[in-house]
Amino acid sequence: MMKKPLSSYRHLWRFLAAFWAISMYSMVIIDFATDNAYQQILGPLSAIYIAALAIYTGDKEFDRWSDYHDSQHPGEMFVIGWTILLILIILADIVFMKPYKMPGEVTSTYIAVLSILAITQKSKNLYSKKRKR
Repeated sequence: MMKKPLSSYRHLWRFLAAFWAISMYSMVIIDFATDNAYQQILGPLSAIYIAALAIYTGDKEFDRWSDYHDSQHPGEMFVIGWTILLILIILADIVFMKPYKMPGEVTSTYIAVLSILAITQKSKNLYSKKRKR
């Protein structure tokens, strides 16, 4: 496998994806704690987060198929983070009987993160099969 130095752009997109993930997690928790007081922020924040995550993962997959990819930053961590967050919010909503309604942006973000992971996993599997031939 040819190796290419990790570009500063890759570092930038990894940082941005992580930064916006943490920002989104935090805002979802704040919105839950305040019974949807910050719901209007979730849409734009979600769009920025998903865009940064898609660019980062797309860049990684492009490098993989160009035989430059060699880093190990599992996307499963984003999915695990979202899954834990949503389960905890649903359980807390039941336990505390809050008037909170989970915004569609939260559900859409979770679906988008799952979709990005599914696509990258399929790409990884196809690439592995190609390399074995």
